[in-house]
Amino acid sequence: MTAAALRASFRAAATGVLAVGAGLAAGQLVAAVRDPATAPILAVGSTVIDHTPTALKDWAIRQFGTHDKLVLLSSIAVAVLALAVTSGLIATRSLTAGIAAQATMLAVAGYAVLTRPFATVTDLAPTAAAGAVSILVLLALHRIDRPPSDRRSPQQEARAGVGRRDFVLASGVSATMTAAGFVGADRLAARRSAIDVRLPEAADPAPPLPRGIDRLVPGVTPLRTPNGTFYRVDTELTVPAVDASDWSLRIDGDVENPYSLSYSELLGRPLVERNITITCVSNEIGGGYAGGATWRGVLTRDLLAAARVKDPGRPDLQVLSTSTDGFTISTPLEALTDDRDAILAVGMNGAPLPRSHGFPARLVTPGLYGMLGCTKWVTRLTVTTYAARKAYWTQRGWTTTGEIKPTARIDVPRSFASVQRGRVLIGGTAWAQRRGVVRVQVSVDNGPWEDASMGPDVNIDYWRQWYFVWADAAAGQHSVRARVVYGHDQLQTSKRAGVFPNGSSGVEERFFVVR
Repeated sequence: MTAAALRASFRAAATGVLAVGAGLAAGQLVAAVRDPATAPILAVGSTVIDHTPTALKDWAIRQFGTHDKLVLLSSIAVAVLALAVTSGLIATRSLTAGIAAQATMLAVAGYAVLTRPFATVTDLAPTAAAGAVSILVLLALHRIDRPPSDRRSPQQEARAGVGRRDFVLASGVSATMTAAGFVGADRLAARRSAIDVRLPEAADPAPPLPRGIDRLVPGVTPLRTPNGTFYRVDTELTVPAVDASDWSLRIDGDVENPYSLSYSELLGRPLVERNITITCVSNEIGGGYAGGATWRGVLTRDLLAAARVKDPGRPDLQVLSTSTDGFTISTPLEALTDDRDAILAVGMNGAPLPRSHGFPARLVTPGLYGMLGCTKWVTRLTVTTYAARKAYWTQRGWTTTGEIKPTARIDVPRSFASVQRGRVLIGGTAWAQRRGVVRVQVSVDNGPWEDASMGPDVNIDYWRQWYFVWADAAAGQHSVRARVVYGHDQLQTSKRAGVFPNGSSGVEERFFVVR
């Protein structure tokens, strides 16, 4: 291939990329005004998540942690880039075929938008904007970059030079407008995400959290997890920007008195506060998908009592909670109506719920993994049976009971860390929701189990910090294990199990080096 042909191919590929980029920016901008989730790439990504096998999802969470969504979006972006390059190259041979290639990509995005739960035809507006802009930019750049004939006069050569300069100028304008579109969309989304809510004080406040041991043992997880570092695992590629004034909660199903609550009506009810640690079912042994916070909200048993559940003693009853995007979670009715104080939370650590953690409202159910009792952005609670309705994760083979398994986690030293010989501090956190942490035991180099020193005991649904002083650590490689003793002197199981289908189990062991 000649140098001229290479340059022509590069310009053709750039044309496709610039056209698609400008279209996506336009779609993102329109979506930011309406609903960010309807942006073409996000809609496609959500559809990919829904159709991804459970085993692959678990692998992605293990490998990428909370960055799994970024990896997915990056992969989609790479695929779109390749298709954009292809459409530009095709357009040099047939402009109609190049336009058709881009239209096919947009058709896929449109299909993804329309197959989302609660989708309407108006949700296609971002995709339509993306299609119109991308095709217009493709036409404009193609017109400027028409390849000159092989045999050219000096006048044609001069015009070709001008055309190349025009192409560079037009490409720069297109790239600038694309960047401006994405920046504008980001700022609009940020403006929509601002929360201007003042929560009423709790009529039944939680006891203040005592001082933890994290100031004494550097590296141990704080007793209360700050909102900004609290783990987030969900299926949303973009945080829903729900307007509290438009939000409502519907309670229906097998009840005698179905009713709805607005956000202001919810805040007008007596609010309680509870210190609760929640855990994700995807948390591996020693993983970080657990967090302790003070939650403020309304007791779910009071909400369901007002609806008057029909024949509440039936053992197969569940509450199917539905999120703003149609995502569903299945919770045993008993867990939302017994004395564990499950709440529909509106506040977290003294502030309104952050959007990333469920604003305006979310469920927090002590003792159950998040996949069964912690629906974010919840809009509906439907009392039904397990036979009648299956939730998102139930359809994928996960458990319907999901009691959190007691575990002790080692926070320090880090895996394969290098520490000074002599006095070594070992510390971490342990949880056994609904049963309570009694103590933690530590074994160094597979030696005898010894009791660790314990941090404050908040309640049976909250984790406890712990630490152990190894007074005379010799140089070399060493290992440490930790296990929790909970309830009535019950021992954490040593049997290893993966996260599917009902949570991981086993004793964590870490290796480190003393120098």
